[in-house]
Amino acid sequence: MDKPNKKTSFTLIAAIIGFMIAIQFQTVKKPIERDTRDIWQLRDALLKEKELQSNLLTEIRSNEKKLAAYDSKRKQSKEQALRDTLQELKQEAGLTEVTAPGIILKIEPVYEEIQLGKPVTKVVSPELLKRLLNELNMYGAKYVSIDGRRIINTTVIRDINSETKIDGHVIRSMPFEVRAAVDNMKAAEKLFNRMQVSKSTEEFFIENLRLTVTSPNPAVTVPAYDNPIRIKEMETVEEGGSS
Repeated sequence: MDKPNKKTSFTLIAAIIGFMIAIQFQTVKKPIERDTRDIWQLRDALLKEKELQSNLLTEIRSNEKKLAAYDSKRKQSKEQALRDTLQELKQEAGLTEVTAPGIILKIEPVYEEIQLGKPVTKVVSPELLKRLLNELNMYGAKYVSIDGRRIINTTVIRDINSETKIDGHVIRSMPFEVRAAVDNMKAAEKLFNRMQVSKSTEEFFIENLRLTVTSPNPAVTVPAYDNPIRIKEMETVEEGGSS
């Protein structure tokens, strides 16, 4: 019984010794690599690492500035878009002065009738002005003023106590001008040609008034509407509320 136990113990010890010899052999065969660089080489490597780190930090700051600039530009673009939209709405409503290609129409008494001793016409009827406006609008006029008063969608022309009033403004003297502006010179020329053969010329002449149309001008200034605009039947809607 003792011999088998001795054989087993011997076999186990031999296996352990062989395993240790194998590990030692591998260690001797593949020694651990060591950094053999001198101090100057290590300093150079450190400097390169610091330079790389500095470049990365510079690039990060540059990208952060670009992002900040982009964000600022985006906000400014939104604000500019709102300003542009507001300006367009004001222009469409007639609240801004406009200088654009157009024509100027002059309304004055027929002086030949004065020489014949006939009474001078001092008042232009609202009907004549309304017909003239209708023709101008029909022929493409976008911005119109009469006697320095801007005409907008809510403008009222009427006779009050034998005086022709435009939104409360009284036309007291003649001659006076009607200014009509459009988008470009081609449209201005078209408007001029149409008004040259307009029925309004004859209608004014019947009332002893002369309507003269000037040649197209590249810079006709139409003043802004300066009366308060009253908006009726409109309410402010709260955000998230129902109409």
